[in-house]
Amino acid sequence: MSAVCQVLGTSPGFGRSISHSHVRTKRRFDPNIQHKRYWVPSLGRHVRLRVSAQGIRTIDRRGIDAVVARIIARGEKV
Repeated sequence: MSAVCQVLGTSPGFGRSISHSHVRTKRRFDPNIQHKRYWVPSLGRHVRLRVSAQGIRTIDRRGIDAVVARIIARGEKV
């Protein structure tokens, strides 16, 4: 599964884990991706989005219609 938010485009960050003995190993910081189902009145149907926790807050602030319109304008399928 892709760990990219459809609303914000948040993707994994990369870094290092440092153990007690100071051995450094590569690791990945994944965003908190959730599958959410929203009713979109402008489309007249439900859409299922992969959104981060911050993306859910963005939808709450801007509204689902505005967010979906921006996703469609980007050329992404909803």
